[in-house]
This record gives sequence, C-alpha cells and structure tokens, in this order.
Amino acid sequence: MNIWSSIGAIVSAIGAGGAQLIDRLVQLVLARPEGTSSVGFTVAMIALSAKMAKADGVVTTDEVLAFRDLFEVPPGEEANVARLFNLAKQDIAGFETYAKKLADLFPYDRKTLLDILDGLFYIAKADGVVHQDELSFLERVSEIFGLDAREFSKVLARHVRERGNPYAVLGISPDASPEDIKAQYRREVRETHPDVMIARGVPEEFVRIANDRLAALNAAYAQINAERGL
Repeated sequence: MNIWSSIGAIVSAIGAGGAQLIDRLVQLVLARPEGTSSVGFTVAMIALSAKMAKADGVVTTDEVLAFRDLFEVPPGEEANVARLFNLAKQDIAGFETYAKKLADLFPYDRKTLLDILDGLFYIAKADGVVHQDELSFLERVSEIFGLDAREFSKVLARHVRERGNPYAVLGISPDASPEDIKAQYRREVRETHPDVMIARGVPEEFVRIANDRLAALNAAYAQINAERGL
C-alpha cells in the first residue's frame, strides 16, 4: 500500500471526525503497516497546514497551489487530502495540541521535525510573504517540536531572506573560520540530498523542497565568500 492509499484508508477510518480527532488520527497513523515515517510525515504536513490556514484566517490560492506543488498528489487522491485538511481545520482542538501529538510520532528525530517546519514555511510564503500570524504560528510550532532558537532562525532565514542573514541560513557563527564555514556548508548540502531526506522518511513527492533549500544554501555561501573576498 502506497502513502496515498494509506491516507485514504486513514480518512475512511476517521469517518465524520468528532471528538478527539487528533488522538484518533495518531492512532491510525501508528497502526499503518508502513510505520510512522512517510505516512506520519504527510499527515503532519496536511494537518498542520490546515491549522496554519485557520490561524491565518484564510487559505489563499497560492497556498493551495504550493501544497499541491510540494506533494504532487496523484489524480483520484485529492479528495482524501482535502477531507483530512478540512477535518483538521474544523476540529476544535487547537494547533498546539496537534503540534504536540504529531511531534510525538517522531521522538528524538529533530531532522524530520525540521523538515516539517521547512515545508510549513514553504507553504506560508507561497503568496509572497510570511504574515505575522503565520510567523507566530510557526515559531510556536517550532517550540513545541523542541527545536531551539538557532534551528528556527536557520529555517526562517532560508525562507524570509530579509529577516535573516547568510550565516543563519548555514547555521553557523559569523566569527567562524573559512574552513569551518565550508565544512558546515558541505554538511548542510549533504543533508539536503533527496536520497538522505527519503531515507529519514520524507515522502519522495516532498523532496522537491530540497531544491529550494539547496538554492538558499548556495546563495548564502556565495554571499559570505563575496563579503569576505574569497
């Protein structure tokens, strides 16, 4: 059973939603024979995107297109994705409850939680700007995920260039030596390779965000070298 069939089975099992939707959702993810990696990742992205849309107050066409671009949902499966999105959006449970329950699917897995945060930023900026309500939402989700300020700043700087700096994009101090900066840049590029992302459970359809991340890393490294005259 592929990931989209699993999403369909989960949506069918949820039925009309109702009380404790997030608890039921987590139970169904954990019950999947494929485990919690790709299925859990996709469910987290759909549900938290819905909660972000609710926090922002509106779902723009750009955000919908960004989500579809990010996941490349196959024909025939759009209805299941939309159903799960709407159930999560309408659920009275707050986004903090969702973030905590979904983070628990990835214990001690900071890289996957960073990937989820990265995807949420990608969707948030689709209309050309990350609005303050979205930024507050993303910062709180990052805290619930247990990510520290440096990790959040690194993702923020990749997506909101005017709010960041090239050193933040690479996650390194401005005082670092050229050798350390090069080594950090190479580590970040390795972690961004699609094969590495897929190995830690990121669905194959989602790794197109790697191109966006890699472009930010390359631009930051080039900027640092230019500023230092290297």
